[in-house]
Amino acid sequence: MRWTRHLAVATLALSVTACTTSPTGRQQLTLMSDAQLNEMGREAYSQYQQELPPASQAEQRYVQCVADAIVAALPERERHQDWQIRAFESEQANAFALPGGYMGVNTGLLDIAENQDQLASVIGHEIGHVLASHANERVSTQTSTQLALSVLSSASGLQGPGGEQLMSALGLGAQYGILLPFSRRHESEADVIGLQLMADAGFDPRASIALWENMSAQSGGQPPAWMSTHPSHGQRMEGLQARMDEAMGRYEQAQQAGRRPSCPRP
Repeated sequence: MRWTRHLAVATLALSVTACTTSPTGRQQLTLMSDAQLNEMGREAYSQYQQELPPASQAEQRYVQCVADAIVAALPERERHQDWQIRAFESEQANAFALPGGYMGVNTGLLDIAENQDQLASVIGHEIGHVLASHANERVSTQTSTQLALSVLSSASGLQGPGGEQLMSALGLGAQYGILLPFSRRHESEADVIGLQLMADAGFDPRASIALWENMSAQSGGQPPAWMSTHPSHGQRMEGLQARMDEAMGRYEQAQQAGRRPSCPRP
């Protein structure tokens, strides 16, 4: 059919012009430039700073200490990025990292992360999102999905109530079959990268399991994993445990190299 050819050509064009590889070797679709993403990250970070008050100086020093130890262990190119991290006063247990190296940790998360190693698990995970260009991939996937649906709608003549109903169903299929799984894949990949980063910096990677045990105890019911943007707590712990032997080897090498962070918890 003619519309299938249009769809194939559009998809192929995007794939050929914007195919990259993540730190774990996974193929990615990345349509945006670093400059565009960094500007978006800067604007989002500025807005976050306006909406939430800063944490105490002691909490800021603690978060900065852990982040500095992880950044110091990054490869040279990533290490020299202008990483900026702030602690924010908020009960919501949340942390984030944005393109451009902007990071934030809410004080609510410090109540769940009981020590520097557990906090390092969170910060390593967030830095992993940046290193893997997940923001670029997520925006690119949404853009290409919308383009494909638009081409399908116009080329196949799907107008009227019946056509609208079919396009709505296709939209749901894209949401649950493409966009959400991509997000879950990103979370799992950031877990793996973060586990490696914290171990390379000299933080005990076993604390990542303890962190998610704390998260699980603090949270209420979760939606089914297939309807969530994140894997379940159990899935995350299983994924981390599967990589633990490798992480422990990296941790022991870091310890032998003298990487022994000491970040007092306030």
